[in-house]
Amino acid sequence: MASRQFMVLAIVAVVLPTVAMAAEFTVGDDQGWTKGFDYQAWANGKTFLVGDTLVFKYTQGNHNVFKVNGTAFKDCTLPPANEALTTGNDTITLAAPGNKWYICGVSDHCAKYGQKLVITVHGSLSPEPTPTPGAPAPSPSSAHGFSVSGDLVPMAAMVAVALLAV
Repeated sequence: MASRQFMVLAIVAVVLPTVAMAAEFTVGDDQGWTKGFDYQAWANGKTFLVGDTLVFKYTQGNHNVFKVNGTAFKDCTLPPANEALTTGNDTITLAAPGNKWYICGVSDHCAKYGQKLVITVHGSLSPEPTPTPGAPAPSPSSAHGFSVSGDLVPMAAMVAVALLAV
């Protein structure tokens, strides 16, 4: 029985952090990838990590997505057409830290309507900020919106109980 419990805990220790840390962001939330939306405001306050995914949702044929560099982003310069993502449900996994730039290459959507997104991808969660004297200490949490003590511990317990019941 002890070896079974050890195996369950080992599985939880390996699987749970991967599941809990990756996040999926639908670009523009309910508005999706469209012209006339403020993607800078949408990205503001979000923390993007290596392993997270961006999902660009739009009506196929009305838009597309190009991954570009900073200069092409600023100038709305399009790469070759064969580099466009065009499915209307394009998923991009953030594989490396750094700045990432995306634009729509349809008509003048980038230049005239501002249909472009820039984000900064971080390699890992940054430590919690140091509280100022007299301020309450922040609760342990990640930039992905879950509380380490509040969400992960009960989740790990539920997974362990479920695996032990098998």
